[in-house]
Amino acid sequence: MARRFGIEGGIIAVAAVAVSAVLAGALALSNTGGASKAEAESVTSGQHEAKRAAPPVDSSIVHASDRPGRSLNITIDDGPSPVWTPKVLEVLKKYDVKAVFCMIGPQAEAHPDLVKKVVAAGHKLCDHTVSHNTAMDKKPQSYQSQEILDAQKMIEKASGGAQVEYYRAPGGAFTPYSRKLAADHGMRPLGWNIDSKDFEGGTVESIESTVRGELRNGPTVLFHDGGGNRSRTVESLNRLLPWMQSQGYGFGFPQR
Repeated sequence: MARRFGIEGGIIAVAAVAVSAVLAGALALSNTGGASKAEAESVTSGQHEAKRAAPPVDSSIVHASDRPGRSLNITIDDGPSPVWTPKVLEVLKKYDVKAVFCMIGPQAEAHPDLVKKVVAAGHKLCDHTVSHNTAMDKKPQSYQSQEILDAQKMIEKASGGAQVEYYRAPGGAFTPYSRKLAADHGMRPLGWNIDSKDFEGGTVESIESTVRGELRNGPTVLFHDGGGNRSRTVESLNRLLPWMQSQGYGFGFPQR
C-alpha cells in the first residue's frame, strides 16, 4: 500500500506540476496579450492626441481679413474682464459682429465662464501671453516659450477645449522665435493696422476720430476689454460698428 500510495502520489505530483505549467503559460500569454493591448491603446491614444493637435500655420504676422471685399477685423485685448467683456459681447451681438479676443492666460483661467461665452457667441480666441510683458522681445527664448505655451493651455482649458487660433505679442513685441513657436502650435501671429488708443484714457470722441482716420491703414482694429475702465471702449464700439456698416464694411477674421 505504501508503495502504491507512493506511485499514486508521484503521479498526482507530476500531474499537479503539469497543470501548474499550463496555468503559468496561460497566465503569461494573458499578460503578454494585456501588455500588447495596453501598448496598442497607448499608441491609439497618442494618435488621437496628434489628430487633436492644431496643425502649424504661417509664421508671418497677419493683418489681412479672410473676408473678401471691404472688410474689417475687430480685435479685443487684455481680457477677459468680468465687468467689461460682457458689455463688449452685448455690443458685438447687437450689430452681429464677430471678433478675436486676445486673452491673458491667468485672466482666462480666473473667468472660464466668460471664455466659454466668447466661444459660444462665435468669436475666436487669441493668446496674449501669461504676464503681458511688452519687453517679451528682450527676454530669453525659454521665457518666451513659457509665456506663450502656458497661456495657450490656460485659455484652451478655460474654453472647454476650443482652439486658440492666433498669438498677439504684448505691445507687438514679436521675435522670429516667438512667431515660429506660436505658428508651430497652430497660432497665427496677429498684428494690427489701427490702434484705437482706447487704453490711453481719451474721450469717446477721440477714440472714434482715431479709428475713422486710420481705416485706410488696413483692416485689423485694436480695442481692449481689460486692463482698466473700458466704458469708453464699449461706447466707442456702440457708435463705430453701425457707422462702419453704413460705410459698406463687413467683418471677418484675420487670415490663418
